[in-house]
Amino acid sequence: MKTLIKNGYIVTKDNEMTKVDLWLENGIIKGIGQDFSELNFDQVYDAKNQLISPGLVDVHVHLREPGFTYKETISTGTKSAARGGYTTICAMPNLNPVPDTVEKFNEVVKIINEDAVVKVLQYAPITEELRSEILTDQAGLKAAGAFAFTNDGVGVQTAGTMFLAMEEAAKNNMAIVAHTEDESLLFDGVMHKGEISEKLGLPGIMSATESSQIARDLILAEETGVHYHVCHVSTKESVRIIRDAKKAGIHVTAEVAPHHLILADQQIPEDHGYWKMNPPLRGTDDREALIEGLLDGTIDCIATDHAPHGHEEKNQSFLKAPFGIVGSETAFPLIYTHFVETGRFTLEQVIDWMAIKPAEIFGLKVGTLNIGEPADVVVFDLETTEEIDDKKFASMGVNTPFSGWPVKGNTLLTFVDGKLVYRKED
Repeated sequence: MKTLIKNGYIVTKDNEMTKVDLWLENGIIKGIGQDFSELNFDQVYDAKNQLISPGLVDVHVHLREPGFTYKETISTGTKSAARGGYTTICAMPNLNPVPDTVEKFNEVVKIINEDAVVKVLQYAPITEELRSEILTDQAGLKAAGAFAFTNDGVGVQTAGTMFLAMEEAAKNNMAIVAHTEDESLLFDGVMHKGEISEKLGLPGIMSATESSQIARDLILAEETGVHYHVCHVSTKESVRIIRDAKKAGIHVTAEVAPHHLILADQQIPEDHGYWKMNPPLRGTDDREALIEGLLDGTIDCIATDHAPHGHEEKNQSFLKAPFGIVGSETAFPLIYTHFVETGRFTLEQVIDWMAIKPAEIFGLKVGTLNIGEPADVVVFDLETTEEIDDKKFASMGVNTPFSGWPVKGNTLLTFVDGKLVYRKED
């Protein structure tokens, strides 16, 4: 199949926009130029003078299948990703059953192969059942196709267990991806500890709950030499510790979620579950530290932590609702609107953080627009303003406080290996 995407613009290294057409064939990018008129194409798509971008790469999503299909399925979750411009996503293992053996892992991969419309890389857990102290068979799970190892959602509470896991991961040349949360410091907290938690009469979560475990893990990562990746960094202390670790030569990378870059606890208007996420929305000084961390390279990439839940379980108090916010369909428009349109970030930087860097730090052969590479391509509309409408989500989850927010940067077309997997309705 020979496909042409015409009348689009790409952003170049000097942050300038260059008009191009893209020739896709047999799953790869065959040509990037301005004149393919002599060729006969099977399909032609008009980019309408909008941005042609490499497909976005999200290293942190929850697809919920198997075990929690009332929240999301691999089918709906990957359609949601495609609608948001993501062509490669990495799925967390907090499932039921937990894919902690090769047999259970293969069952998840089977569903992915049958139902996914974008590329899905599946994480395996660090320990059996996520909560135990018993390490999984890392070598076997790597051979089965595990992307990396994580106990996302709960974290590894014992330093000795984390040390042994890192030793094994280093031996297998695999990354440890950490949800950092010292549960002994939680004290039943449900939101960031500060003025707003006091005002709402809700138990708070200290910043040290996150940063103290990052500090522990970084010492262990230095000892073992493992690639240690920190999930959803949220506090200024965490940024400082990671920055110092990078200066010390420790192999650490980190991600930040769009909601932590855009929102702070001061913006939480009421005790409602749509504002409850883990880590929680922090203070305005934390948010500024996260932005600075991205800009100076302390934080490597942006990841959504797309975490869908059923409406009824989220439509209640912080005290009862589960943690989590959906993000696949809102991430790029929110980041573009709130940072590129305002001049805080360049478009080149955003594409770097949302496509190129996440692929680079995990050694994935995706995330760029180059001849001969996979034809994972997205067209974004940078001109039209639309309100975020959860009724139009492809995800089963609508748990977001961003509904109704006006944004630019919505997806027009998404291609995976040259195949059209999403097209915005006219």
